[in-house]
Order: sequence, then C-alpha cells, then structure tokens
Amino acid sequence: MKDDKGKQESCFSLPSLVLHRNPLENKMENLPKTFKTLLAGRDLTLEAGRMACLANAAVTVRYGDTVVLATVDVSEKPREGVEFFPMLVDYEERLYAAGKISTSRFIKREGRPSDAAILASRLIDRPLRPLFPKNYYNDVQIILTVLSADLDNDPEIISIIAASTALMKSIAPFHGPVGAVRVCSVDGKLILNPNNAQQANSQLNLIVAGNKEKVMMLEMKAAEVSEDKILEAIEFGHKGVTETIKLQETFIAETGVRQTVLSEETASPLTEIKKYLGKKLYKVAREIDKQKREDQINQFENEVLANFEGSYKQIDLKSAFGQILEIEVRQVILQEGLRPDGRKLDELRPLSMEVGILPRTHGSALFTRGQTQALSIVTLGAPGEEQVIETMEEETTKRFMHHYNFPPFSTGEVRPLRSVSRREIGHGSLVEKSFQAVIPSRDEFVYTIRVVSEILSSNGSSSMAAVCGSTLALMDAGVPIKAPVAGISIGLVKAQPYEKSKKDHVLLTDIQGIEDFAGDMDFKVAGTKNGVTAIQLDIKINGLDIEIIKEALAQAKKSRLEILDKMTKIIASPRSALSPYAPRIQKIQIPVAKIGELIGPGGKNIRAIIEQCGGKEVISIDIEDDGTVIVTSTNAAMSEKALATIGSLTKEIMVGEIYEGPVTQIVKDRMRGNEIGAIVQILPNKDGMVHISQMADHRVDKIADELKIGQIVKVKVMEVDKERGRISLSIKAAVQAQK
Repeated sequence: MKDDKGKQESCFSLPSLVLHRNPLENKMENLPKTFKTLLAGRDLTLEAGRMACLANAAVTVRYGDTVVLATVDVSEKPREGVEFFPMLVDYEERLYAAGKISTSRFIKREGRPSDAAILASRLIDRPLRPLFPKNYYNDVQIILTVLSADLDNDPEIISIIAASTALMKSIAPFHGPVGAVRVCSVDGKLILNPNNAQQANSQLNLIVAGNKEKVMMLEMKAAEVSEDKILEAIEFGHKGVTETIKLQETFIAETGVRQTVLSEETASPLTEIKKYLGKKLYKVAREIDKQKREDQINQFENEVLANFEGSYKQIDLKSAFGQILEIEVRQVILQEGLRPDGRKLDELRPLSMEVGILPRTHGSALFTRGQTQALSIVTLGAPGEEQVIETMEEETTKRFMHHYNFPPFSTGEVRPLRSVSRREIGHGSLVEKSFQAVIPSRDEFVYTIRVVSEILSSNGSSSMAAVCGSTLALMDAGVPIKAPVAGISIGLVKAQPYEKSKKDHVLLTDIQGIEDFAGDMDFKVAGTKNGVTAIQLDIKINGLDIEIIKEALAQAKKSRLEILDKMTKIIASPRSALSPYAPRIQKIQIPVAKIGELIGPGGKNIRAIIEQCGGKEVISIDIEDDGTVIVTSTNAAMSEKALATIGSLTKEIMVGEIYEGPVTQIVKDRMRGNEIGAIVQILPNKDGMVHISQMADHRVDKIADELKIGQIVKVKVMEVDKERGRISLSIKAAVQAQK
C-alpha cells in the first residue's frame, strides 16, 4: 500500500489515539529497520518496525531460517504489595514454525507449554533478570514466539538476543544488552552455534550468556569434561557473545532508546529501621539453626512492622527489613569470614546417606546434607514405557527421566498443591542432564528408567542433593551407571564499593538458604571423579569474571570428590541383582518378515497374548524393527508362557519336525464328497493336513475309525509349500520316528 508521497506505508501509520498511547515516545519509525552481522558463518539479523506495532517494544531476530519475534510490555505503575521484580518470560513454540501439525487425533492446536518450552523460558529469564534495578516493581512481560524453525539454528539462543534487544527498545530500565551463544566440542574442536548433528556428537554442550565484559549465565551438559576444557569453552563462547552485543548496540543507536529513568526514593525507612534494630540482625546472621534463625527474623520483622505502622507502607517496611538482613549477612561473611552456621568458607555441611530404605520400590536412597534432604526413588519399566516427546523441533522418545518434587512442607510453608512448577521442571531437568553421560545404553540395559526425587527438607541447593540421592538410588536399583555422580553448589559474595571487605569476593561451598538470599551467585556443578557432567550458573549481579568462574570450578571439584568418596563408602557400585519387585525382561528374536504376523490385524494377536498372560498390569510386549521381541513381566510363569506363544506364532515350519496338536477338521473331496484327510493345528496360527493314507500304517477306510475332532495327535512335517501356504503332515511317519 502506498501513501500520497509514494512511500510504503508501515504498520506504524495508525490513528493518533494509538500513537499517543505511550507518552514517553514522541516519534515512531515509518519503515522497518534492519541490521545484520555474520556469526559462525551465518547472518544474524535484527529487525524492528514490521511486526507487533502495539507492543511496547517488538524485535524480530533471524538466524539462518529460524525466526523469533520478541515482544515486551511494561505496566504503567508498580505492582502493589510485591517484594520482588514481577517479570514473566514466555517462550512460545508453534508447530507451524517447523511445518508440523500435532499428531494428536483430538487436539490440533498448541496447548500448555512443553517442558522444553518451560526450560527455554527459564533460560531466557536468567541472564536478563539481574540487569534490572532492585527497586523496580513494574510488571514486565516478555513473549518469545518462534515463527520459523529450520531445525538447525537454535531458537532458544536467538530468543535471548531478541529479548535483550526488545528490552533495550522498551521503556523498562534494563541495563543491557545481553548476548548468547551455544558452544559444542566435536572431536576436540570447539564449534560456535553448532547445528543439530554437531550437537548430537558433542562431548560438551554449553550455553554462554553475558555482556561485553562478563559472563551472566551458563548452562551445560557434558560427558565428564575437565574444568580446563570448560573454561576454554566459556572464553571461546564469550567472544561470540560480544559479536551479538555489538550488533544490538548498533541497532539501538540507530533506532533509539526509550528507557525509563528511575528517580531516587525520597522517603525510605531504611535508616530508621537500621537504627531501631541495632545489632539484632547481625547476631541473627550468626545463628546456626535455620528454624531458630527464621523464628528470630520473623519476630524482629513483626516488631518493625508494629513500631513503624502508619509512618510507612507495610510493603516498604518489609522491603527495607529484607535489605538490612541481607546487608548484615554479607558483612559477617565479608568482614569476618564467618558463615551463618559457623562453617569454614569451603566446608561442606554434615552428610548422611542411606540406601534401600523403601521395601517395595526398585531402588531408593535418602541423602541429607545439613538441613537439605532428598529422597530419590528408582522405577524400572518396559521399553514401551519410554516417554514420547513431540515438540516444534523434534519427535522422539526418552528412556531416562528424572522428576523433582518440591512440596511446601520442605520449607515449613503452607501453600496449595498445584501442577508442577517451572522451578520443579527446571531442577528436574538439571539433574537429568547430570546423568546423561553415565546412563547405560539401551543395548547394555534395556529398561526404561524413571527417578523421582522428593525434597523432604530444603535449606539450600536441593537440586544438587537430588543428584547425589539419585546416584545412590540408581546403584541400589542395580542400574549399571558408568560412574557415580555428585553435585554441589558454590555461592559468591562479591564486595560492592559501599561494603567493607578484606577481599574482592568470597566463594562459599555448599550454600544454604540465607546465603543464597544474601549472596550473588548460585553455581551448581555436577560430575564424576573424571569430570563435569552438568553446570547451571545463576547470578544476581552484572556478571562474573572468568577468574571467579575458574576459582568456583576448582572449589566445586574439591567438594564433589569429597562427596563421591563418602557416597562410595555407602554403596561402592551398582548392585549385581535387581530388586525382586522389578520387572524381568526377556528377549526373543523373530524373522523380520514375521513381525506383521505376530502383531496380527489391528494388533489382534499381541493383545490376545497379553490377555492370556495376565493383562497389561502383568506383562508388556515390545517389538523392534529388527525382529527383537522384548517381554517385560513381573510374573516369571506368565513371561515364559508369552515367550512360548510368540515362538510358536513366529516359528518357521521345517520338513522333518514333529509336532503335537488337535484335530480341527475332517476334509472331504469337493467333487466326490468322500473323506480324504484331516486338519491338525500344529501351532496357534499354523495348520497342516494329514492325508488319509498317512493316518496309520494300515489302510484306513473311514477316518472316524482313527480320528475324532479335538483328538491330540503327533504328526511329522513331510512337505512345506510356501507359495500356497500348505503343510503336509503324517501321523504314520511320526509314529515310526519315535520307535
């Protein structure tokens, strides 16, 4: 569409009512603005002004043929009654992006987010959240919609770039930009933004997000990779991050920034409350017992609320009290080198471990570290119980699953039980990543494996407790994992210019809740004695230097080896025998040509076998493309029965073999009407005919004199006509063969 001047009309040519909806914006672009750079051999393109005109900010990012639309909307006023920054990130998968329609027969539109989408939302949120002011309470919603997916260029990575760029263009006070890349190691060579095939063959799969100077977020799974190799990959990835930031800076410089500048608070209760409390919170910061500490904190908070009631809003009082508590905890650590529970900076909390504590599960373990406790339970199932996954990018199955539950009683809280939270999905996935390098292949251990970690008590780093508990439970279940895995979290208190400190920063091994609350980092590292298998880094500050990351990895390794040493004293290796309550799996090989015959029309034969052997509760049968039939059952007799039936259904009938079966029919000559033979069922799906001349070693005039319907007879196979599907049998030859 053209206007009077012949220029192309953009979607910003809207009525004045819409143009003035945002008083902070005096001018809008009339045409889309596009910028690009070359990253890992492909064009990375940013564009604004073409889509989503009514959003506070909208940016489209393209990498290869993958396209993501990022939109940002910001509420006009702060949300009342909140003590946290209410930012919501939603990553929206669209099946059309990959040219797919849902395989569900009944629901064809997208439903609730997949676990993969929820994990992507968390991934995008983590490097962005620390770059907002602590006193900003306006709602910010970031929606990442995947419009096109080429299945080679990762939409999650470009979504971080898209979200950062859109935030820079919005009115939100975002101190970005942030860039992100993925790094893989294939045959010892580091690759930036690898394709799917390269990722599948990688020993290390790392996501690095950061600003120009520092690292903001790490997410990694690896096959027991050394700390030195990880540091090399982080540095390599950060160089790519800076390229994405340069593009964003050029883009923003050309298109303009509209960010809100927050005014300083004029009436803060912080000073008055600090004076009122004196040294009370400083003493609380040294209380070892979590429950006593929290009781004292609640008591002092209630005193503050009562004393200053009417002078300030309650939410402002709560916020100021929290800030003072944080300051006091940090000061004890920075100035005195003391932790709230009296431990040394690199000291683990007391460890306690038990295995085999639940009598009827297939494997179980209770792992306790300080006041954090995880109960991990293993269930072994048939191959057919693998999880089927259908997302925008893949249709696959998963045979190892870890699920993490975080009930309210674990922190002594009262809250309703609802569906699984994003946090639970995220922590479950992190533990699952920790084991992917050590779980035996299907050829080595055919079972489907599910581990559930119930967090019974939580005072810091429950996900790493779940890693340790899961290792113990897997070995208790007899799963032949390649090596035990342990996990630990390293915290950080980095001295700010206004804080008194002997050191620039302090690292804390095995952080507890209050240290996480007051600290600047939660660096989770899981691995074996040979190397790291998973990393997740979250921070609250504006980035980490590579030296701090190096120091944290070394400190995590020391603690990981200490935990592994204690774990292997409880159970040194996987048990040699499975639980008596675990299902048993047996295999039988059949000709590929017989697969259809075994299944039967519409699955009739398989259903019949399962029904005859106790039903789905007792037995399951899975058939592989190569003719491998896997029978899984909790009843040995039923398993043997199923195997025998399958064997008989698929057996090749050979000349000279002897069978036993019932007479099912007397055959007459169609023309003359005289009896000429009898049909004998030699296998459940195989019949053959005994000619009247082969019924006895003497002449038979009347078949009824020799055979009756239902009579069990032994027969020998004389001829197999595969083309006609006919089998000739002989009772006479069978009798002679047995003499």
